[in-house]
Amino acid sequence: MYCTSCGQDLPDDARFCSRCGAPTSAEQVEPGGDATTAAIEAGVLDEETPFGDVPDLEPGTAMLVVVRGPNAGSRYLVDRDVTTVGRHPDSHLFLDDVTVSRRHAEVVRRADDLAVRDLGSLNGTYVNGDRVEERVLRSGDEVQIGRFKLLFVGAGR
Repeated sequence: MYCTSCGQDLPDDARFCSRCGAPTSAEQVEPGGDATTAAIEAGVLDEETPFGDVPDLEPGTAMLVVVRGPNAGSRYLVDRDVTTVGRHPDSHLFLDDVTVSRRHAEVVRRADDLAVRDLGSLNGTYVNGDRVEERVLRSGDEVQIGRFKLLFVGAGR
C-alpha cells in the first residue's frame, strides 16, 4: 500500500502515513466520526501575532509562550534536561487538543543550547514553518505543535 498524498510505501495495516501523516484510504473519517487525532495545516506566525511581555530570564533558561491555540497566553518554563510535550496528562507541557500526539515532542538541554525533537508524532513538529525531526532552538523561533504555536524565548549561557 502507498500513501495517496506523498507516495510513501506503507504496511498494509497502516492507518496513517509515517512520512506526511495523511490518513490512508481505509482511515478516512466521516463527519461526526471518531478520530483520536486530527490533521492540521502548518504555517509560520504572522508579524502581528501578540504574545504579551516576556519576563527577563536567567542565563541558561528558556520559556515557551503559547501565542496561538486553545490556551493562548500560557507560559512554560523550560527548566529540565528533557521537557516532554504532548497530550498525555503526564507531559511537562500538556497541550490538550486532538491535533497533538500523546507523546508529541521533547525539548532537550544540551551543553550550550536547547533543541526540540519530534517523537514520531502524526502532525509533526515545526520550527519557523519547517517540519523538523530535531532542531536547535534560538530565541524568537516559532514552534508549532498541533494547532498550538509557541514562541521560544531563551537566554544564552
